Amino acid sequence: MDDHARRQSWFGLTRFVKRFLALRVPNAFLRLASKAAPSLRGGRLPAPARLEEVSGRVGGVPFVMLDPARCENAKELFWGRGRRPNAQDRLALDTVAALARGSDTFLDVGAYTGLFTMAVTAYAPNVDVHAFEIVPAVADALEANASRNGVEDRVAVHREGIGDPNKTMRVPSGEGGSALPSFYSSRMRFDGGKEVDFRSLDSVAALIPEAARVVMKVDVEGTEDAVFRFGQTFLRTCRPHILSEVLHGVADGAALDGLLAGARLHKYLVTDTRLARIDRIVPHPAFRDWLFTPLTEEELRRLELPVG
Repeated sequence: MDDHARRQSWFGLTRFVKRFLALRVPNAFLRLASKAAPSLRGGRLPAPARLEEVSGRVGGVPFVMLDPARCENAKELFWGRGRRPNAQDRLALDTVAALARGSDTFLDVGAYTGLFTMAVTAYAPNVDVHAFEIVPAVADALEANASRNGVEDRVAVHREGIGDPNKTMRVPSGEGGSALPSFYSSRMRFDGGKEVDFRSLDSVAALIPEAARVVMKVDVEGTEDAVFRFGQTFLRTCRPHILSEVLHGVADGAALDGLLAGARLHKYLVTDTRLARIDRIVPHPAFRDWLFTPLTEEELRRLELPVG
């Protein structure tokens, strides 16, 4: 079982135990315990029952995420007191927000409920967003978050995937259950659900202004190669900033190097303290996010990002 699946099961606890931990008194004890054991603040434990929304912040700018009972992002913000509890996750979000300030368009590929979209639209008020999410109930939650934050006019939600444009897949609705699913990918097969289309990254160029400065986040559970393979023209001509998962034991670093070569992007591993400059993509056992960008180390430092 992968990390995302463990999050969905909350370490295998039954639904009844989860409901108990969400009650006011047990949850208060969990919050006290988290002060002594920061490792508990990972978004895997339930938020208080009946809590409708939580506040987050990036660069001191606030935003809101709905439904912490089912949304992993919102639960993380609850346990992290408005920030992502994991240091490398905080740096990943801060990095995208900082890069978005100098961009025109944000592409949220594998948007889930929109943590990055809400943070970017709050911190970079001139940026428009195209968010891609394949799970129907999760896309509904993404639209609800955009509406709650008053940015629905800047956020276009696309209920389709990015990758092989000849591909379709059936995706369960995502309704019901203790959490909104965050680990579906185009590699998975389901017997039922809604038929979802995929489009190429190259085709996304038609959605954005010509010569737009683009930052994108790619979180597609190990199918990043398909995103980049069908986006070669886009990558070469746009040269976007890209925050992408590169999963250890799943991703082929050499293949990703080849797919990104035409864009001539610098590569940085997102650690818990800094953006570490690395020449070749080698999936790391502890850190999953990488930044691919045309910016040099000095240019990133000017954005007050930790590089080294």
